[in-house]
Amino acid sequence: MFIFATHQQENMENKITTNSFKAWLLAARPKTLTGASVPVMIATAMAFSTAKLSIQVIPAVLCFLFAFIMQIDANFINDYFDFVRGNDDETRLGPKRACAQGWISLNAMKVGIAVTTIIACLIGLPLIFFGGWEMIIVGVLCVLFCFLYTTSLSYLGLGDLLVLVFFGVVPVCLSYYLEMPDGMKSIPATVVIASIACGLVIDTLLVVNNFRDIDNDIRAGKKTLVVRLGAARSLHLYLALGVAAWALGFAHFSEHPFAALLPIIYIAFHVKTWLRMKAIAKGKALNMILGETARNMFIYGLLTASGFLIS
Repeated sequence: MFIFATHQQENMENKITTNSFKAWLLAARPKTLTGASVPVMIATAMAFSTAKLSIQVIPAVLCFLFAFIMQIDANFINDYFDFVRGNDDETRLGPKRACAQGWISLNAMKVGIAVTTIIACLIGLPLIFFGGWEMIIVGVLCVLFCFLYTTSLSYLGLGDLLVLVFFGVVPVCLSYYLEMPDGMKSIPATVVIASIACGLVIDTLLVVNNFRDIDNDIRAGKKTLVVRLGAARSLHLYLALGVAAWALGFAHFSEHPFAALLPIIYIAFHVKTWLRMKAIAKGKALNMILGETARNMFIYGLLTASGFLIS
């Protein structure tokens, strides 16, 4: 009763009606969609730089839509299970979550998870016409690990590896492959390198998120990579991820000089954010660093994609 009353009061204060459109919009976390768009953006630019006007537009659109819906699905799953497990309590430093605040009821969130999962599958299904029946296996793995990330794998410190795979290698390589016309379908080494670099950049968002929540994760028994490394080493990890991503591109994009050089602008933003992160060290102020990191991530995507298009 007390929890319900508290949620009602907070809803009144925030003027958010339970299960309203505004509540669902907040639960979807629109700002996180940059993480979904960047890999497909880079892949599409690389495909266009190779195939020009022969690029297949339909799979490009489907890849973007699938990435967006899967990201929303992952946000719903994270919101629901973290609240059920008691991780989203009053000690949470991060942005407010829909279930914890009572914006979305638990039963409604279950329905929301089911609906977004089904929509993602329906969007992804036509990709079999461009990549073969193997795309079904890829789709199933995306959905499976979407659930496993929040429910178990993130507690084992495997979140960063999953980001590298499912926000780097898989979306970049497969989007590129699917968008290429018949007779040109392959995944060159340059695309693989770009996918790894993309995954490293996007992982900076997870690192700063876990850096902010390190004390809460320790209490919850969540052994993230940040918890395993400790705060000081995690600061170095944050810096190293961005630098390593740029260095990979600089070393391997010799045939695309602008794609190799333009992302150095990203490094300037990344280092500046890292210095601010060091100065803040802990507390809710790190949410500002989270926002800057998401911005930097998008800047990296724009610069890299533009570099391939110009080249």
